[in-house]
Amino acid sequence: MNLSIATAALLFSSVHAFAPSSPSSSSTSTTILNAINKSGSAGTGEGWIDPSAPVNSKESLELTLKKSLEGSNFQKRLSLLGSTGSIGTQTLDIVDACPDNFVIDALSAGTNVPLMVEQCLKYQPKIVSMATPEAAAQVKEALAGKGFKGEILSGDEGILAAATVDTADTVVTGIVGAAGLEPTIEAIKLKKDIALANKETLISGGPVINPLVEKYGVNMLPADSEHSAIFQCLQGVPPGGLRRVILTASGGAFRDLTKDELFNMCRDDPRAVQAKATTHPNWDMGAKITLDSATMMNKGLEVIEAHYLFGASYDDIDVVIHPQSIVHSMVETQDTSCLAQLGWADMRLPLVYSVSWPHRLKMPYKPLDLAEVSQMTFAKPDFEKYPCIALAYEAGRAGGTMTAVLNAANEAANELFRDDVGLGFLDIPTLVENAMEAHKEDLKTTDITLEDILECDVWARQQVKEQSKSMMKQQFV
Repeated sequence: MNLSIATAALLFSSVHAFAPSSPSSSSTSTTILNAINKSGSAGTGEGWIDPSAPVNSKESLELTLKKSLEGSNFQKRLSLLGSTGSIGTQTLDIVDACPDNFVIDALSAGTNVPLMVEQCLKYQPKIVSMATPEAAAQVKEALAGKGFKGEILSGDEGILAAATVDTADTVVTGIVGAAGLEPTIEAIKLKKDIALANKETLISGGPVINPLVEKYGVNMLPADSEHSAIFQCLQGVPPGGLRRVILTASGGAFRDLTKDELFNMCRDDPRAVQAKATTHPNWDMGAKITLDSATMMNKGLEVIEAHYLFGASYDDIDVVIHPQSIVHSMVETQDTSCLAQLGWADMRLPLVYSVSWPHRLKMPYKPLDLAEVSQMTFAKPDFEKYPCIALAYEAGRAGGTMTAVLNAANEAANELFRDDVGLGFLDIPTLVENAMEAHKEDLKTTDITLEDILECDVWARQQVKEQSKSMMKQQFV
């Protein structure tokens, strides 16, 4: 559902919050956009790059129109990486709702043997991969004598086999972390479209992934709510028509506290902070993502992802707090109109568009009722209260391997906080910032390889681990 903000001021009582709020600085991206040289608020295209999503070009418009006119009687063959996780199970819900449109050719998962066995019997994939040989052996044993004919593999070899199965035309990347990078790259090389649910693919690997997407001519289709919203709003927007991207954020667990109230709570009642930081007010998500929402690092990471997906300069990507999580994100066009995508907080909505684009399949979901929503509010984020947002902008503008360091350092700090080893909530951004500072001497911005990205990932995690030891010692003194 699209809504023109410019013509709906009564509905959006806090529309002033959409004004640019990101720290102003010139982008250091090295790949300057050629095809969209008039995009952006400055009208020059400065700082913009070629997008990995099929938007903002004559070719993407022609492709969208061609696919749209083919009608909804299409069939896509999917390879689903992370089939037993939240993304995977919800993707399979979509397959169940539209059995004529989707076929499952490959499944990969961690160690959830019972659920994988159930999925194998139901969808009969050609390739199955588990994280460990032990889990794969258990799946094989459980399926013996039940008519399953697929190949059962494990480890990195298995994930690569699932991502590159010859009959699949779309790979859904629902696995978490840097483990999703290599399978995605190999799938791109085989010209398979990517339904992108793995943030690290572009946040860490953007400098490697975007050139490959262009080289092999594949479609990078966002599967998370915010980037799907932007992608949907950009359908039909002509080259050069995009002025600004506006990401919405729920505000996380501490959105109703002032900066001083949060900081005082961190000092006086760290146990309460830890409990609250891992409970999301709107979404049912995993512990890591819920904590990222509390620090608002998740929104900073989404800023970087939006840069690589849609090509926008960091000066033209803004964040706005929207507690109701009904407006999933917006775009502003050159005539200053704002287009927004609205819907209930349901991850299946962006997932279904990522695997069916550009079609609109009839789904058995609850329609949005604006009268039931009643009101929507918006506010600017406090960058002092949420320093992780500013760190993400800083890493993005530095470019190159810095975003990989940001992402890995955050993952390590996030995990340490959840493991209850003595770190405070405010130590998370400190550890990330220190890792970024330490990486400046080794920052690489050109000729970046997958090996560079993976090395930075390992280094940043170790850096956080070492720094955290001294921080914890100081707290226990």
